[in-house]
Amino acid sequence: MTSITAAPATLTVDVLIAGGGPCGLMLANELGQRGIACLLVDSKPGTAFNPQANATQARTMEHFRRLGFAHEIRALGLPADHPSDIAYFTRFAEYELARLRLPTAAQAVASVKGLSGSWSAAELPHRVSQKYVEVVLRRHAAKWPDCELRYGWELLDFLDHEAVAGSADSEGAASHPVSARIRCVVSGESAAVRARYLVGADGPRSSVRKALGIGWGGSSGVRRAFMGGTMFAAYVRAPAFYAAMPHDRAWMYVAVNAGRRGFACTVDGQGEFAFHAAVREDENAESWNADDARRLFAEVMGTAVPLEVLSVGTWQAGHALVAQQFQRGRVFIAGDAAHLFTPTGGLGYNTAVEDAVNLGWKLASVIRGQAAPALLASYESERKPLAERNTAYARQFADSVGLFEATPLLDEDSAQGLVERQLAGEYLNRHVRLEFNIPGVTFGGRYDASPVIVQDGTLAPPDAANSYTPSACPGGRPPHAWLADGRSLFDTFHREWTLLQLGPQAADALAGPDELVAPEGVTASKEASDPPRHFLKAAAKLKLDLRLVRHESPELLALYEAPLVLIRPDQIVAWRGHDGTAAAEVLAQACGWI
Repeated sequence: MTSITAAPATLTVDVLIAGGGPCGLMLANELGQRGIACLLVDSKPGTAFNPQANATQARTMEHFRRLGFAHEIRALGLPADHPSDIAYFTRFAEYELARLRLPTAAQAVASVKGLSGSWSAAELPHRVSQKYVEVVLRRHAAKWPDCELRYGWELLDFLDHEAVAGSADSEGAASHPVSARIRCVVSGESAAVRARYLVGADGPRSSVRKALGIGWGGSSGVRRAFMGGTMFAAYVRAPAFYAAMPHDRAWMYVAVNAGRRGFACTVDGQGEFAFHAAVREDENAESWNADDARRLFAEVMGTAVPLEVLSVGTWQAGHALVAQQFQRGRVFIAGDAAHLFTPTGGLGYNTAVEDAVNLGWKLASVIRGQAAPALLASYESERKPLAERNTAYARQFADSVGLFEATPLLDEDSAQGLVERQLAGEYLNRHVRLEFNIPGVTFGGRYDASPVIVQDGTLAPPDAANSYTPSACPGGRPPHAWLADGRSLFDTFHREWTLLQLGPQAADALAGPDELVAPEGVTASKEASDPPRHFLKAAAKLKLDLRLVRHESPELLALYEAPLVLIRPDQIVAWRGHDGTAAAEVLAQACGWI
């Protein structure tokens, strides 16, 4: 530790993070790599034991790539040659109804460079349990000298002194206005913490959100035959599953019948599964145990197989909730503390990761004096609409599968049963592509109404779940391309601010293609007429870490539709244009100064 200092029983940090799941850990990585002192606390003894979220979307994988560990994530979960299909059955061991075939991890790496259009990306999705992802995120967060992780410690309470009249003169309030108490769950040892900011990434029952008095907006309590109401969950080990399965392997197995609907996600490809089954309204699952898990698994499987039950529990489907506010003063909420999904499309965990990506660079910029405090208000103005968009998509997917009526005919070995299965298969083949082939959801999230996005008067393509049109219209993900030398365009972006200079003028400019130029490194007789010079000088005045990246490819110029493009640290297009005369105003707006 270098920046977390201790007075008697007091820790002083820049950011206190409550919650050590994917959101909190990702935030710790975003802050740690920027030298921001942070302390993360979580009452659990360590990272997740249960599988929980099981799908890492392509945009999340691109962020992991930006931080340097996407390859580590892709090596976890399913074996490299294990299918990642989603398949639907009457029961797992009986009739197959529909299937979406998707590439294995090895095929994803091999094929990604040949894709274009909607799936032009630096990374493809990966089917991996959250329990594995958290281990990687924790290991990388722990390597930052300014980042301390305390699992087994809980946040007791906190006070934002700036928000409370008469408390501004408290010790430390001027520089670190948030005071908090934390406690070791095992020993009872407690400590005081002073922080500049607090982030509650502490889950759907967030104590931070409750203490702030922030309520939910949206809908809850939606009832469906499946993915609506109480769900029973079990983490099981069942190597005999594969011998009992007469069908091709998949990543997700979904049972659709009139008796018991459920699904199982493959955790390790060797026999571990995250199993979930719908609980009927006339049942009470709160006291169900391992024997009940075996009973329900047999119902959904269509035959009994030996099970080692590792854990059981219940959860509620039917949520599409977004917090009414994401910030109060110097306290923020993120992840499941700020939005709660029915987990269709894998959107909850992936939305949480992007919350951390968005908030991390903004906190660091303000703490380092590179941006105005007003920049932090853009966290809510950008992420809240995205949460509302994504929960709406998740509800659409849940309605599509959960409101489908499964009749007893599906199980019949008869002519009528065959017709019923054919009709169900047609519907489910449409549904599986609606829910799981979602490049528009993955890549199409935008911040068009953000006060720190400099608009250019163009309109982004329409938002659609199952298609994505790459666009450099400010406010969205930069269009991706593979370069002639085999690299991803995204790999040439700087880790902080990037100014792309595209087209023939890049070839004629002072530096060679893709050379990174620091502000003090631009010296030549063409300075006055060199548009990037304006940006580099303006960035130097704001103490921004801006790098110029030049690509002469005419295809990239056509893709971005402008020779100059400003890319934020979270790899979002902040501005694009044809000259640098307004550079000072552009950077000032992008950093919240105007």
